[in-house]
Amino acid sequence: MADMRRRSPEPPPGPPGIQIKPGMAQELLRELAPLLAEEGIDAGNIDAADPDTLQQALGRAIERHNMAMFTPVGQARDLAAVTLRLAAEAIAGGDTRLAAAILDQTRPESRDGSAATVSGCIGVALGLLDQWLTGHDADVPAGLARLTRLPAGHWTGEHAATDILTLARKGRAFASLDALIARQGGQHVLYGSALALAAALQAWSRHAGTPLIDLARTVIR
Repeated sequence: MADMRRRSPEPPPGPPGIQIKPGMAQELLRELAPLLAEEGIDAGNIDAADPDTLQQALGRAIERHNMAMFTPVGQARDLAAVTLRLAAEAIAGGDTRLAAAILDQTRPESRDGSAATVSGCIGVALGLLDQWLTGHDADVPAGLARLTRLPAGHWTGEHAATDILTLARKGRAFASLDALIARQGGQHVLYGSALALAAALQAWSRHAGTPLIDLARTVIR
């Protein structure tokens, strides 16, 4: 069973892995078709489009597609929030195997909306950390960014969590999604996002004198 805790320091991230699936380009094109249509591009006849126009339209469509993946709404956000709350509670309670099991239940995608997604959890966590650690939210304790420290020990996702906290203190974690994932990999950013969120919650809980489980249910939504 996976465990977020490690017995030794996490090694530096290696080169990003690239997984090629048959039909991947066609599948992505189908997903982008409605966005391309708004750009005046027929996804079923892209060869007829001007290459420069197509390239620009594809870039804008992919950016919007990715933003939607990392910005879940409705039930998708609720599922991501529950996953993050449970993982944070498990980390704070020292049950790091349970935390890993919770995070590993996320899926790359959930077409029927029945499961939390990796991108949804990452996006919600980074958005909350940007909000909490910049000091612009009156409901968050003053100086929370300064109080937040990763739990002691070695962790899977520790390098990602360190980068995330540094960026979130500047309000730039969510905006740096692409760079984080390219540098650290999706799973490490997922684990690191949950670890950083748990660290912020623990600092907030200690400062406010509120049990973390009660706090998490109030502020992770």
